[in-house]
Amino acid sequence: MSEIWPNLHRFFGTKLSFSAAYYPQTDGLAKRMIQILEDILRRFCAYGLKLKDSDLLTHDCYTLIPELEFPYKTSVHSSTVQTPSILEKGCNPRLPAKPFRKT
Repeated sequence: MSEIWPNLHRFFGTKLSFSAAYYPQTDGLAKRMIQILEDILRRFCAYGLKLKDSDLLTHDCYTLIPELEFPYKTSVHSSTVQTPSILEKGCNPRLPAKPFRKT
């Protein structure tokens, strides 16, 4: 079994390298995602922006991180032609506007 991976990589002309899962220092895509999210947060929080939702609850930038991350994780990226959610978990999250199907 241990010979399968090196042989496959040799066949496809790719390089086999190991790194820890979810370790940003060895993962270029994670570095890019972190940079994009930092840019979004920096612009969003530049003026101490606070938003009110439909229930008139006030949110600061820290409570909105999941809402800011969602569009990124469901956007198709040009380099992978996939969404980060597909690459990480194998499926996209359900959008709130999509109704649940009865089975």
